[in-house]
Amino acid sequence: MNYIINKRSSFNKSCIAIFVLLISFGNFSCKKIDDVSSIRLATEETNWKTLEDARANLLSIYGLLRSATVADNAHWLMGDLRQGDFAITNRVDLKAIVNGKLNATYPVINRITNWRAFYAAINAASLFIERSKEIHALDPRYTKLNNEVDIAQARMLRGFAYFYMSRIWGDVPLLTSSHDGEFVKLPRTSQQKVLAFATNELLAAAKVVPFRYGGTDPIMPGLYYGAGWTAWNGVLFTRLSAYIILAHIAAWQGNYMDVANYSKFVLDNQSTQVSVDGANSLSYINIQALTENENSSSPFAYKRANLMVGFPFEAGNGLATANGHIEQLTLAAPFIPKATPEMFVTKDSINKIFPIPGDLRYSINPLTGIYRTNYFYNSESERPIFNKIKVIYPSNTSGDVTLFSSSMVFSRMEEITLLRAEALAVLGQKDEALIALNKASSLRGITLISSPTTDLIAEIFGERRRELMGEGWRWYDIVRYNRIKNSNQVFATKNGQQMTFKQFEAAGGIYWPVSQDVINANSSITQNSYWQ
Repeated sequence: MNYIINKRSSFNKSCIAIFVLLISFGNFSCKKIDDVSSIRLATEETNWKTLEDARANLLSIYGLLRSATVADNAHWLMGDLRQGDFAITNRVDLKAIVNGKLNATYPVINRITNWRAFYAAINAASLFIERSKEIHALDPRYTKLNNEVDIAQARMLRGFAYFYMSRIWGDVPLLTSSHDGEFVKLPRTSQQKVLAFATNELLAAAKVVPFRYGGTDPIMPGLYYGAGWTAWNGVLFTRLSAYIILAHIAAWQGNYMDVANYSKFVLDNQSTQVSVDGANSLSYINIQALTENENSSSPFAYKRANLMVGFPFEAGNGLATANGHIEQLTLAAPFIPKATPEMFVTKDSINKIFPIPGDLRYSINPLTGIYRTNYFYNSESERPIFNKIKVIYPSNTSGDVTLFSSSMVFSRMEEITLLRAEALAVLGQKDEALIALNKASSLRGITLISSPTTDLIAEIFGERRRELMGEGWRWYDIVRYNRIKNSNQVFATKNGQQMTFKQFEAAGGIYWPVSQDVINANSSITQNSYWQ
């Protein structure tokens, strides 16, 4: 199903400026997310004077971090290709990633392994934290509470950026104050310290940010920058967003007691997002809502409350782009004017991953006798099209150029529920883990009942594999699964030598190499040991 917005938008505005003007204007778009350069909307001398400056500078952090995560489709190349479920049609650079050759000299690999875009977002957050108080003193419209909530968001975004980077590269430089001009040439900081800093940032922010913006939330009631919750839901990080990110940091560290507590807070407070302020509610959604946007509920299609952590590209606000969406890689005719997809899931893999009859994501529909098309179109062909996510902006299609407006979804209700199931299973709370697992899977037409001999951890990760396919989770789930299982089986081969997962992780193989451009610019940075 295509979600069509008829109004054609111009291509000549940068994505950062668009995101900053999201609420006020919303009539522009851009072709490629990686066309964005770090720009200032005003000079530093005039940039911290008014309420409008505060809004622009805060939203620019969101825009910069969004660009850092999705430029060149990095979120999916890094999350879904390594030992993942996608096969590559003919792109040799993508095949290199699938085959674990992450230091291959292809332009796209060099670009996505350069972390400077993340530090642009981090610097913008630090600058906001340091200077936004000046606006409160100059503009009476910018209240102390408004400033405190904005600073908390900046801290949350900074913490998220460090967690996101640390999953990719392990140790990264830790900068906690702003810098002007040249990037500060610091050595890498241990992942333990980086994640501790990110955790502290998020815990501090969680005490301040509301559950929702621009409505009846008791923490910050009333309009937010003149707009209600219908404008802000799915755009800004909330208190639930903070606890979701905290849960994932704890899971990456193997601290499953904290994962259970943080995820419980999220699920216990779902009601703060239900049927309030005239905007759509946060809820578990059925398969038609997920893949076909039934009742406008898909977290991929629009800025919705179901987008609990992520970044929207809503076409109606001028945010459709050609780059920064999985559809650019997975769709082809009849969805877009392209003969073959660049990556796909083979028929054999589909049947292996979705073995349960009645699975609404992929199985034979007993009413029609043919395979369901919610996840895969033409699934019996040589190259089935992965069409779970297909938010297309066809009014801007010209030749081979197609714009997409699907959100980058980091977490939604089904994802955080499955993470909670994972935590409870690791902690030995099997009955509660099954409740969480079946809460998610029953929405897809299946109930996963575990017997005493069933591997509950394997069931949970199998369901994450199905539910979150194409959402950038596969590699990180593989890492966590092998950590939980304390795996000693052969996991990879380097220079003809087989390595167990423990050996692979100890050598730094779970992380990506750092771009040579970064190392050339900063002699304090050393390459990850596995890639030296």
